[in-house]
Amino acid sequence: MLTSLPNLLTLLRIVIIPILVPLFYLDGAYPRWLACGLFGLAAITDYFDGYLARHLNEVSPLGRFLDPIADKLLVAAVILMLVGMDSIQGVVILPALVILCREILVSGLREYLAEIRVPMPVSSLAKWKTVIQMFALGFLIVGDTGPAVLPVQTIGEVGLWIAALLTFITGYDYLRRGLKHMMAD
Repeated sequence: MLTSLPNLLTLLRIVIIPILVPLFYLDGAYPRWLACGLFGLAAITDYFDGYLARHLNEVSPLGRFLDPIADKLLVAAVILMLVGMDSIQGVVILPALVILCREILVSGLREYLAEIRVPMPVSSLAKWKTVIQMFALGFLIVGDTGPAVLPVQTIGEVGLWIAALLTFITGYDYLRRGLKHMMAD
């Protein structure tokens, strides 16, 4: 049901995107911190929508459909804006690219496996990847407007590299499991 609390939290993640994106075009620390706050709120809803769906016994086909889409839209929008605004540049674009490519690969793989009715549950490592990725993106959103005593940009970049490594590992694992079903014919 669309109006269940878990589904509303998932929809909130999607609704935040068109509010978040324009903040990247505004100068100053306030828009960056506001963007980080909105992104943080969206990231937290990613945890709570699934938790509440399971604990309130409100897991639904709509929620299973919308949740990964909301995640991918949010992450892709932020990565594209960070690259477009030169907050991610140079060789650090590579982990961003790995993350985006993996998301497309896993989405296609999940779609294929759903057609043949093979579930592909999220692994624990993939959940850790998401947590690290969200923190890294939050640091990158704040960027040089962060406290001078912290290397905020560097923390975000290192986090993005770690997330990309985990992204590669989990993407390979999902692909390996999916290929078993593709090659079975």
